[in-house]
Amino acid sequence: MRRARQAFTLVEVLIVVIVLGILAAIVIPQFTDASTDAKASSLETNKQIVRGQVELYKLQHDGEYPDEKTFTDQMTKASKIDGTTSDPGSAGFDLGPYLQSIPNNPYTSTNTVGSGARGSSAWYFNSKTGEFRDNHTLD
Repeated sequence: MRRARQAFTLVEVLIVVIVLGILAAIVIPQFTDASTDAKASSLETNKQIVRGQVELYKLQHDGEYPDEKTFTDQMTKASKIDGTTSDPGSAGFDLGPYLQSIPNNPYTSTNTVGSGARGSSAWYFNSKTGEFRDNHTLD
């Protein structure tokens, strides 16, 4: 009588490992691309939302953009036409808030706004031109 096989041979195990390795090599880069695409999409969405709210601020404040130094307060708090800010619901502060918070830059995971060189803040804002863009060192 012949005995039944009770284990896999080394060759069979190696073939299975090689096939799994090939499948992993095909699938893993697709996940990496999806993550990069999601960051890029999130970045563009965040920029468009903030740019729209900056334009609304300008319309309601006699053509003036928010100030670079007080950008976060002017966008996230209530304001008067002269740009002074206070907590929402304060008497006389009838405009805004325009954003609940400044969105995080998905590449830096921070939400700082400045007007300095690339990498000095998550977002760049120019109060003279109204330009709002990402300010991370990756392009």
